[in-house]
Amino acid sequence: MSNHNKRHGILTATLLALVLVAAHPAGAQTLKAVKERGTLNCGVSRGLLGFSSMDDKNAWTGFDVDICRAVAAAIFDDPAKVTFMTLDTASRFTALQSNKIDVLSRNSTWTMSREGSLGLMFAGVAYYDGQGFLVRRDAGIDTALQLGGKTICTQTGTTTELNLSDYFRANDIDIKVLALGSAEETLKAYDDRKCDVLTSDVSQLYAERLKLAAPDSHIILPEVISKEPLGPAVRQGDDQWFNLIKWTLYALINAEELGVKSRTIDEAVKSSNPNIRRLVGTDGEFGEQFGLPKDWAARAVRAVGNYGEIYERNVGTQSRLSIPRGLNALWTQGGIQYAPPIR
Repeated sequence: MSNHNKRHGILTATLLALVLVAAHPAGAQTLKAVKERGTLNCGVSRGLLGFSSMDDKNAWTGFDVDICRAVAAAIFDDPAKVTFMTLDTASRFTALQSNKIDVLSRNSTWTMSREGSLGLMFAGVAYYDGQGFLVRRDAGIDTALQLGGKTICTQTGTTTELNLSDYFRANDIDIKVLALGSAEETLKAYDDRKCDVLTSDVSQLYAERLKLAAPDSHIILPEVISKEPLGPAVRQGDDQWFNLIKWTLYALINAEELGVKSRTIDEAVKSSNPNIRRLVGTDGEFGEQFGLPKDWAARAVRAVGNYGEIYERNVGTQSRLSIPRGLNALWTQGGIQYAPPIR
């Protein structure tokens, strides 16, 4: 072999090695660590009804909680193998960056700056939300355009402050802002009439309203002034783990579209529908690509139900919140929830 060909061969091998390293980065250790630990460490909010809160038996319940339970079921075939860590707004991303948690499933908005500057990746949109306004019914306010001169309570460290500024500046309306450090402080200030309006994601306003002495005395205005796509987040640098979280979420959405429910999963395993067979692992080896068994998605759906079951149980018609599906309905039912196919 000529020296030129030798050099070419070495260069080719080096480039191939670099490509393989890029495809399988050194950080691809999260699943291994979770399996060795025997539990998934999941970051959730500190008590947001419908999304993550403790019930009267001190068991965690909620939409965000069930996303983590689905992941645990996919990995361990046991949705109980989750350790929940409560995180406030200030500590949520730091906990993920410092490896205290494996996944953040906590009403956090997917934004470009959070992925660009915090070393995070959002694995998909679990809940399409938007910022809204809660006011007292007797204030006689029907629209956000009537909030001129009002004091609005918001929480620091969230996307709501910038959204407020953008919306009212665009509409040439002067408002006063009272920014506080936590959701609890913000709600208390509103309840104590230190502000006229409470602003947050609409889903959170539904939950916070139920904490007030007379929930029906407060209304949520019709305006939604921002896009707040909420979803689970992971650290950058571990593609295997990122894909595992992402496709567990997508499996739940696809299961609803295919009519596969927790109580019908055993019938689904016997289905002749190729889409269902790939979902439940009867055909193909899709789970193995992410270090999971063939029936990973069937495990998740059996444990917590499909996306629709999770939604309705926690925040929809079967819950105290009764939030309409809206944008979170499937794309086939007037919403925009849409998952890539398993194939």
